[in-house]
Amino acid sequence: MALYLRLPTTAGFNIDNEIIIIKAFNANEPEQSLYGKDVNIIASGPSIQQLSLPDLLQTPTIFVNGSFSLTEHHDFTDIAGYVISDARFINHQPEILRQHYTGQPLYATLAVFEAMATTHPDIMRTYHQVMRVLYPVDRPWGVKSNKLSFNKLLFKKKRLNKKMPLSYFINHPNFIIDGSHSSAEIGVSLNITHGFVEAGTVAYVATQLAFSRHAATIHLYGIDLLNSDQPRFYEDDSNRAPSMLNKVTNERIVPSFNLLGKTYKAHGVSVINHSPVSKTLFDFL
Repeated sequence: MALYLRLPTTAGFNIDNEIIIIKAFNANEPEQSLYGKDVNIIASGPSIQQLSLPDLLQTPTIFVNGSFSLTEHHDFTDIAGYVISDARFINHQPEILRQHYTGQPLYATLAVFEAMATTHPDIMRTYHQVMRVLYPVDRPWGVKSNKLSFNKLLFKKKRLNKKMPLSYFINHPNFIIDGSHSSAEIGVSLNITHGFVEAGTVAYVATQLAFSRHAATIHLYGIDLLNSDQPRFYEDDSNRAPSMLNKVTNERIVPSFNLLGKTYKAHGVSVINHSPVSKTLFDFL
């Protein structure tokens, strides 16, 4: 029987010589449950500009990265979460958090919070109680940013950033792993208290979060994939961040979402892709 790394239940960040403690996500916390409600996940694809957003405002909504800027002009009445998995977003778009974040539930990796401790210390100091750490199961540190120094994190980064093959978790009760996929191992988490599986897009993290929080049906918007050569809906050509979607779409994102859709459907939760751009890519969404 494999011995699995027990993920830390809290993380400490040094902000101006004050240690700010952020809890790890735990699906057993009552406030984390969506209590069988439908949930919308809004990503950043250009198709968001064609959406009738007033139709979505009353449904619990999880935003990822820059889609959170939609809250400036639209009154979403139930913001169920905001997910950032890659610290590079904090560097490319620091003003989105600064302008729009006012204490909604924020779910992010250790690397994201370490970046925020440098770029947005006041936000972390003020709202850390509603923030939760999400761990990628195969490398708990997550995606590092090359522009920042990560020498302040309190626990042992070397141990937390040791990348393990997903096949290591093939018998773990909280993961479904497909090691037979040709180009890369893929998987999906049934409870991200124990970690999430990466697939090259933050929307995949948010979908696993929604399932772990007991959503009834998960609706995906703005996961366009095929037009990643265009700026995200909140960008223009002058401030757009690089996109890796073209490289990983067919190798990881599509097969991962197909595995996720099939797995969650077997557990009674439908995942519906509303993007007109990527509608034909998936067999199980």
